[in-house]
Amino acid sequence: MTPKTQKTQKTREPQEMRGRRMSGRTFLIGGGWDAPEVYEPFLRRAKDRAGGVPRIGCLVVDEGDGAAQFERYAVALGKTGVAAEAVPLLVPLGERFEAGAALDGLDGLLVCGGLTPAYQEAFAGCLERLPRLLAERGMPYAGFSAGAAVAARHAVVGGWLLDGVPVCPEDTGEDLEEVAVRPGLGLVPFAVDVHAAQWGTLARLVAAVGRGAVPYGVAVDENTLVEVADDGGCRVSGRGRVHVVRPAEGAGASGGAVVRSYAAGEVFGGDES
Repeated sequence: MTPKTQKTQKTREPQEMRGRRMSGRTFLIGGGWDAPEVYEPFLRRAKDRAGGVPRIGCLVVDEGDGAAQFERYAVALGKTGVAAEAVPLLVPLGERFEAGAALDGLDGLLVCGGLTPAYQEAFAGCLERLPRLLAERGMPYAGFSAGAAVAARHAVVGGWLLDGVPVCPEDTGEDLEEVAVRPGLGLVPFAVDVHAAQWGTLARLVAAVGRGAVPYGVAVDENTLVEVADDGGCRVSGRGRVHVVRPAEGAGASGGAVVRSYAAGEVFGGDES
């Protein structure tokens, strides 16, 4: 499968997107630690909900260093210039997150990074309940790396082989061999892959789309944010790019995908299949 890459028109919005108010409800961060500003839109949405300093639940799948990982995110949030209180939500590796009381008193939920299959397993018991609670409470969701991947309806959780053929570097496989797509939270209709430029995972998403394992997908570079608005529009910000992967027209059973990349300030229609 060979992606066809198209250049974008810089800082230019498609006509159907012009004039839309980008009111984010889901925030997808592709990883990276060099751009704390990627958390800012999420924190501002949480601040609007709180009417003051928001309390942000930071959900970490705890592989033994959960407290240290939480502190890393708390520091990153503190560098944005938006005052917020970070609250640890540590889920021991192999256990399930119980959505409900854990969200009480929070104004936003940040699902952090780590082993993506472990995050998908942690949410396996609340794939329907958690999105419903977030919607009912008007609480924004931010996903960092693994947290961004599991926000999808069809979550690409790892793997580096497709029918035994390498499609991305082995060390990006998340302890899986064959590319794996598992049920996610369904907060966004497209599949999500992360660390796109840095880890070479764009090729994995191209393979998944070309094979029909996911309808279409969005690969996010590190230090880059996709803000998904209430009406489905998506805005890119940060220091990298976002790559939207769609099936190639007329490819048929042989597969194939088209890639279009977007830079900071550009928007695309995230509700399109």
